[in-house]
Amino acid sequence: MLQSSNVKSIEKVVIRFSGDSGDGMQLAGNIFSNVSAGEGNLISTFPDYPAEIRAPQGSLSGVSGFQVSVGKNVHTPGDHADVLVAMNPAALKTNLKYLKKGGIIICDADSFTPANLKKALYQTDDPVAELGIDPEHIMLVPMTTLLKHTLADSGMDNKAIMKCKNMLALGLVCWLFDRPVDKVLAKLKAKFAKKPAVYEANEKVIHAGWDYGHNTHASMPTYRIESDEAVPGVYTDVNGNTATAWGLIMASEKSGRPLFLGSYPITPATDILHELAKRKDLGVKACQMEDEIAGVCSAIGASYAGHLAVTSTSGPGLALKSEGIGLAVMAELPLVVIDVQRGGPSTGLPTKTEQTDLMQALYGRNGESPLCVLAAASPTDCFTMAFEAARIAVEHMTPVILLTDAFIANGSSAWRIPEEKDFPEIKPNFVTPEQLENGWKPFDRDAESLVRYWAVPGMEKGMHRVGGLEKDFNTSVISTDGPNHERMVNVRREKIANIANDIPELKVECNADADTILVGWGGTYGHVLTAATELNAQGVPTALAHFRYINPLPKNALEVLKNYKNIIVAELNTGMFADYLQQHLPGKEILRINKIEGQPFLVEEIVDGVKKNLAKA
Repeated sequence: MLQSSNVKSIEKVVIRFSGDSGDGMQLAGNIFSNVSAGEGNLISTFPDYPAEIRAPQGSLSGVSGFQVSVGKNVHTPGDHADVLVAMNPAALKTNLKYLKKGGIIICDADSFTPANLKKALYQTDDPVAELGIDPEHIMLVPMTTLLKHTLADSGMDNKAIMKCKNMLALGLVCWLFDRPVDKVLAKLKAKFAKKPAVYEANEKVIHAGWDYGHNTHASMPTYRIESDEAVPGVYTDVNGNTATAWGLIMASEKSGRPLFLGSYPITPATDILHELAKRKDLGVKACQMEDEIAGVCSAIGASYAGHLAVTSTSGPGLALKSEGIGLAVMAELPLVVIDVQRGGPSTGLPTKTEQTDLMQALYGRNGESPLCVLAAASPTDCFTMAFEAARIAVEHMTPVILLTDAFIANGSSAWRIPEEKDFPEIKPNFVTPEQLENGWKPFDRDAESLVRYWAVPGMEKGMHRVGGLEKDFNTSVISTDGPNHERMVNVRREKIANIANDIPELKVECNADADTILVGWGGTYGHVLTAATELNAQGVPTALAHFRYINPLPKNALEVLKNYKNIIVAELNTGMFADYLQQHLPGKEILRINKIEGQPFLVEEIVDGVKKNLAKA
């Protein structure tokens, strides 16, 4: 490592890795993020996949990106990068707009071939000049030449050698930001445990990248990224889909109910299925079903059998599951539905993020089918809210839809692995032996909470049937009586409304005494928090309210919002949550900041949006 006199301390840095879909940018970015989290840094990542399955190599549409912000007070992946790593001319051209003015570019000079320049639609043979890049801000590294020289004696063919180029770039970035190479190698060794030859090649390449920076640019400083003071514990980085899966496992442990997942693969939710399929050692049953309808119906069957039942999907799959979810509402069975939102409608932009399933989650079923709707705020919050969705589903005997989105599902944050004692016991509303002895009926319910009692197969005298036809309130048998149907509809609605007594009240952050409150929900939390902080620093007093509980709303939410002169909702859709709040606050005008581009907010977009709304108010 460099001597300490060559190292400058910085609070945070944003790095963007970019290259072809096959260049391993996600792997390089993930390893850098994971090592940084292990060093005690806060991190926030944004994997930016192309929407195409595999665009032509070297083309503009095939560029894959991975942006990570590392350091102190990190809540977003950053609006713009301090360092851009570009593996070819197409990556340089498409990602230059994400670089801060004066930022550093690390680029593979060997990739500037006539063929690559033509595929990336350059007009000249000098991309640096054509793009107006200051030569002092770009490191043109002969990556391909250096790579082939490093692995000349490895016995690997050219294709296998080129797969290691991402590790050369990673080694160079580790030098620039004083990251411990030994910890990078530990990650690689675990990844390639069954392929020692591949690990050895990548080990050489990592060192070659680090040595290139040290030897060729020894006069340049490297940077040490500062860390926040951390609570003692074990830290790692975790993406939202993995955290969701682990939160469900914790809920299974705390409820004493075996976990069942019935799902059908769909981008960007499939990794939840992948992760749970690996957890047979924890008693998880994960079944890949033949379609979305089979996924939800298998989960409903597992719920009837006494399992913690889950189905995972994205927007198009949620539409297909709607009738099954309605069945679970009518049968009053616990069911967790994970919806990882993506750009739509139809197949839309499967790798891109939006918040456009809110109305579908709230109302997208036949008839009066109320259920609980939650939204996770960050990759690590996916763990907490998956646990919470399971708790509410089991304790209140209802389907719960948990909304995440592609941004937080694929993105990652530094995470302190929680202790089991940090989470409460989940208490299923089981029918008691005494009730069974005294003529229990399937739709008997607690008089206060209106929660139906749960009988599972094997309980003596607990044999029963439920289904999608209306039941009599008193006898639990099938009923087509109109007044009874109205009574049951109102009971189911009131049961969901009562959940408000079992969730946290809304907390106002930043500047609670301001006249203006910025409102967000779900995966925009980091952006709205950072925007509110910046607005206050700029002399624009702004409070912040962020919603994770959507139906029912926290019981104090409407009273809190009524206290503010200006309510501004920022969301990645045309204003769904703003419309929802407007229904509940008819006397207030809800102002809006909207974006529907398949990309997360930039903080500056929210800051500018608040100022423009206030100028018009």
